[in-house]
Amino acid sequence: MKFSTRVCLNLSRRAGPGKARMGTATHITPGAGMAMPPCFNIKNAQITRLNVPQPTPSPVHATNPQATMPPGYKAEVAQLNVFQIPDRVTGTAGDKALGKALVDAWRRDGIIQIAMSNKQRQLWEDAKAASRRFFKKPHAEKAACVDSQSYSGYIASGEEVTDGIADYSEIFTITKDLDMAEPRVRAKWPCHGPCPWPDIEMKEPMTQYNESLGVEGEKLLQLAEFGLGVAPGSLTRYTQDGWHHTRVLRFPPRNATNGKGKEGRGIGSHTDYGLLVISAQDDVGGLFIRRPSQEEKFANWEKSAAGLKEDEDGWVYVPPVAGTHTVILGDMMQYLTRNYLTATPHKVGLNTRERFAFAYFHEPSFQAVLEPLQGGCGGKASQLSSNDTEGVHYGTHFTNMFIRNYPDRITTHRLMAEDRYSLLSRPELRTIGALPTLA
Repeated sequence: MKFSTRVCLNLSRRAGPGKARMGTATHITPGAGMAMPPCFNIKNAQITRLNVPQPTPSPVHATNPQATMPPGYKAEVAQLNVFQIPDRVTGTAGDKALGKALVDAWRRDGIIQIAMSNKQRQLWEDAKAASRRFFKKPHAEKAACVDSQSYSGYIASGEEVTDGIADYSEIFTITKDLDMAEPRVRAKWPCHGPCPWPDIEMKEPMTQYNESLGVEGEKLLQLAEFGLGVAPGSLTRYTQDGWHHTRVLRFPPRNATNGKGKEGRGIGSHTDYGLLVISAQDDVGGLFIRRPSQEEKFANWEKSAAGLKEDEDGWVYVPPVAGTHTVILGDMMQYLTRNYLTATPHKVGLNTRERFAFAYFHEPSFQAVLEPLQGGCGGKASQLSSNDTEGVHYGTHFTNMFIRNYPDRITTHRLMAEDRYSLLSRPELRTIGALPTLA
């Protein structure tokens, strides 16, 4: 079968007739300086710039983004604006304008790009170097990095399953790192336990990068609240003790796989389970997304969206842009906003070279029971299901996803054998900040 590549389309221009590319200070366009946000004057802008120690370097776009697409795929090529996120979100007119621009971009494109700060660039380089060192280790050393209580640790190529098919991604997952004496671990709460780090050389850079992304995730949620028109804290109240976690990813070249999965597929089509996914990728392309569409309905917290439209038309390739993070939305953002924002279906194709990526998940508390936001969201009260009145317990949603993705993992076997799943219905597991009472 022959595959063709469609003409590159600028997603930022697809908002409809008469909608021009947004040109406020919330965007950085390659080769251009920053424009002034609404309600700001030159004097204010000059004072603000004095408080910035160093300007953020401009992101670097590939010379020919289309050429970085994995072979054998048919897709449009995204050309996305890059947003500049402030050091602090304080509710200024600029913050509110930026929040609206972010929400508009997610509704239009399903994805945004944000510029890394100088510090984040260095943290990303350090984390990427640690990732390369880890994945070069002998298989026996990597395979020893597994915990039977949490889903942290090593996942071999072919171990993860999406829609019943093995994925070729090789992963080190980092969930909340809780030692054996921690009350939630002693009480055998599902998915709670230590992160089995291989060494300090990996733990330190990964932890520092994660902490930086945690700060970024909170700022993005604060800005999204402005863009959605909801009260401050409507989203961030769910992220107290957030179940933030990370997937450190390596994808083999398409000619060097182990024969366990589908040719050319790194990760099958799916949506992610939480609020935000903040990702970085090296210069080897592989990421594809689907734009929001009224014709494509799904609710992954009720029925799995794995495999959604995987082999159909309509995919958009997101080429690497050095110095940027990409941010897509997860299931819980879709649920909270009553479908005003929707989770972004995405997949990963294998390229001709090995590829490294980093996906950080900014999540609600494991104990959070989420309910749709009141007001805002464009004034549109989209219909959800009868489960709407019950809310969605994030810990159950997360556990279901991991049981489905890793049916043969030691963690899944222990969780089921010790009946840990039944604990998810207990009141202390559905109250943010509550701890178990130990005998």
